Amino acid sequence: MQNSEDHFYSNLPIYKMPLHQLLIKNQLFEKVVASWCVIITDIKHSTVAVNSGQHENVNLIATGSIVAVLNIAFKANISVPFFFGGDGATFIVPPSIVDDVMKSLLKYRDNTLQNFNLDLRTGIMPVEEIYKQGYRLNICRFSSAETFSIPIVLGDGLAYAEQIIKGENYLLGGHDTASDEIDLSGMQCRWDKIEPPENSDEVVTLIVIASEIEQQAIAFSKVIHHLDKIYGTPEKRQPISVSKLIFKTSFNSLGKEMKHRIGKIRLFELFKSWLINIYGYIYFRTERGKKYLKQLVEMSDTLVIDGRINTVITGTAQQRLILQKELNQLEKNNEILYALYVSGESIMSCYVRDLEDDHIHFVDGADGGYTQAAGILKQKMRDKLNAK
Repeated sequence: MQNSEDHFYSNLPIYKMPLHQLLIKNQLFEKVVASWCVIITDIKHSTVAVNSGQHENVNLIATGSIVAVLNIAFKANISVPFFFGGDGATFIVPPSIVDDVMKSLLKYRDNTLQNFNLDLRTGIMPVEEIYKQGYRLNICRFSSAETFSIPIVLGDGLAYAEQIIKGENYLLGGHDTASDEIDLSGMQCRWDKIEPPENSDEVVTLIVIASEIEQQAIAFSKVIHHLDKIYGTPEKRQPISVSKLIFKTSFNSLGKEMKHRIGKIRLFELFKSWLINIYGYIYFRTERGKKYLKQLVEMSDTLVIDGRINTVITGTAQQRLILQKELNQLEKNNEILYALYVSGESIMSCYVRDLEDDHIHFVDGADGGYTQAAGILKQKMRDKLNAK
């Protein structure tokens, strides 16, 4: 049974002003409804997995967890904010779908453990509990494209939930895992590693946290402003470009995608996927196909703000050095801590419900950009604590 709180997120207005301005307009952010829950998925020992060459599997499993949740939300006609993190994801969901979501994710966890020997932790925390502990969770919706909007979260609430859920003594939700089937329809990973667009020569995965929660909005606004100044508009620093997209058609990569989706390889389905892929070559040369590719670039999820800034951008080494100089200064002033990882390509996994206008594409730096940057950031945080 739905109630009006189910539509808390979809009822939020979408703001189209420059992001660095939006971040400091406190009055445009709403407190997340206390009855909702934060759900976090996270691959245990993801850094080890990434360093042993499993970064594509790590990304796909993280994407799969998002697809599983979004398919449940879609059937219930509810919009939920979600945040892709390379080796996991964060969701804020209303009570009416919490049980279905947890069942599905715990079943998905069993599958990924069985098929890929990777453990996808899944934990839950009521927003009410976050508030009780004195943490904040404020949200708004932002759009820089025609069709695509993203949630922006400020406050330390998600960081607190993550710290508890990833803690050693956190008990995983006692939900029944007897979900019939996980619905991973629409999950695709048909694109090969993507080289930077023309005039760019590297992909940068950047994570930034604010040193003081009171100054978080101002610190983030400064970082986004530097990105705009050094790299240009979000379109200019977008690592995905139509000319660099290369379609994967090998049985091997299609088989891997199928294993993620249905837990096993079915030969007939594999052959069918392969035929569809061959057709894809032709489709992407048609008017509709070209429109899809243009939208694909617009709907690539390259910026996540969930109490930290996580972004994948492209540019030149010279631009990055200027950015590092600015970020080092902010770090020196004790406004932020940051980490970045440089790779030669980006990787993308996709959720395609409808080729016309319902698809989202999750982007990470190659070689596990987000996971690598997170490792560097954790070390910086430890060093800062030890220096106190």
